[in-house]
Amino acid sequence: MHVIPIKTRKFLPPKDDLYEVLDESLPRLREGDIVVVTSKIVSIGEGRCIPIGTTEEKKALIEEEADYLARFAETRRSLFSVKGNTVVGFAGIDESNSNGYWTLWPKNPFSSAKNLWSYLRKKHGLNKLGVVITDSVSPPMRLGAIGISIGFFGLHPIVRYIGKPDLFGRRFVFERANLVDGIAAAAVVAMGEGNEQTPLAIVRDIPHLRFAPYDTSRELLIRLKEDIYYPLFKPLYEQGRKKKRNHVYAYRRRLA
Repeated sequence: MHVIPIKTRKFLPPKDDLYEVLDESLPRLREGDIVVVTSKIVSIGEGRCIPIGTTEEKKALIEEEADYLARFAETRRSLFSVKGNTVVGFAGIDESNSNGYWTLWPKNPFSSAKNLWSYLRKKHGLNKLGVVITDSVSPPMRLGAIGISIGFFGLHPIVRYIGKPDLFGRRFVFERANLVDGIAAAAVVAMGEGNEQTPLAIVRDIPHLRFAPYDTSRELLIRLKEDIYYPLFKPLYEQGRKKKRNHVYAYRRRLA
């Protein structure tokens, strides 16, 4: 697998032209390429930025953005939340490389990935192309962040080994490889987490990769009660999907 980080001009909140940056920064793409894009520039391209305000405003915004939100005490200011089938702090809201703004996640990362895929596939005249949108998360019991996919299009995200023999002839029963998050993690290592100014990457020569010109997100996502971590997260889910608060909408209107 070969990862090529792509340097771009500074992407400017609260809104900038993502397609212009893609046009001026990406080289000619090849059949079988995966284009990896950080969620930060996707969100800025969609205008998903709000001027940084008070701590209380941020808490209200997290309440609005999260799908599920832990109600126990905060740890190091990071509110434990679930958003878009991902465990993430602050409901994905970030202020790094945002120049005085809170940058939210894209409204619908899978839809955003599909839009980028359609544009790049047509522009570069390709049949086989994938797009992966990434963010960084902190795994439990580890220091540091790693890249993860929060949206993708154009590829099958899972490699299935079920029914195939292992080295000694035993057939796999449960084994699946999470290909799309592996691609995201490798790309984010190359793109960096700081001021590298490389929010894009091209990933090539990926083993076991299969392309698909349709939505394959269901192949990756799992039902809550089938997840091996469900017993740990059960108290969080039992609190129910968070309720939107009326006073939050004032902050969301600032997106316009």
